[in-house]
Amino acid sequence: MPVTARSIVTAALLSTSTLLFAFAACAQTSSSSAPQPPKLTLAFEMHVQVAQPVDLGEVTHGRRRIVEILGGTFEGPEIKGRVVPGGADWQMIQPDGFSELDTRYSLETDQGEIIYVQNFGIRHAPPEVMQRLNAGESVDPSLVYFRTMPRFETSSPRLQWLVRSVFIGTGERYPDGVKIQFWRVE
Repeated sequence: MPVTARSIVTAALLSTSTLLFAFAACAQTSSSSAPQPPKLTLAFEMHVQVAQPVDLGEVTHGRRRIVEILGGTFEGPEIKGRVVPGGADWQMIQPDGFSELDTRYSLETDQGEIIYVQNFGIRHAPPEVMQRLNAGESVDPSLVYFRTMPRFETSSPRLQWLVRSVFIGTGERYPDGVKIQFWRVE
């Protein structure tokens, strides 16, 4: 069969329409199966008593505060216990009140298992709200964005789900304590 201009154009049109059809099919498939966000499951809620902040003042990257952890409790569907006294939250606060949190402490379950927690977080709100919060006043928690990214360590075989999962925390700061809910990302 001789190759003519007409046969080349016909082949090109067929190839183009095949590609367009394939592209349209892929686009339709991907739009009908949009990604779903991961599910969050409450792992536990923690109530922590804290000391008055030790304010070091302005340092290289902001205002440094250290808040000692005095104790507390935690409870969830699979875990319950106490917050071991002695940890602390090392805070770096910017002039507008934006706070970077680096909290390290231990938990002890009611079965005697020890869990080390390193919890990084951020906390911010409009400057006037942060000023009140950092002055130790009561502030409506819904006005403050307070989120954390905890990492857990434990040697307990029963609690390896803490080590082998990703969590986020949602926090609330009160004059004498903190409430944090830890959510497992499924």
